[in-house]
Amino acid sequence: MNAPPRPVRPVRAEPPAPGDTTRPVRSPCVSICRIDAGSGLCIGCQRTLDEIGDWGAMADAGRLEVWERIVERRDAGAR
Repeated sequence: MNAPPRPVRPVRAEPPAPGDTTRPVRSPCVSICRIDAGSGLCIGCQRTLDEIGDWGAMADAGRLEVWERIVERRDAGAR
């Protein structure tokens, strides 16, 4: 007897807590790396190719700015 399939939950990283300076800003990557042709955004992390490419060299302040844009995109329903 087969078990019923489990519901698929969306995978997404959560932004750092406001004011949390105790840890480095983590990457929003969730290993679902595919660029949507219409929006130019990764469907997994909601970043642009420039944001993805620049991430490794960014200081935490720049990474937090990217996270702010990601949250805005999610709130706007960008895919």
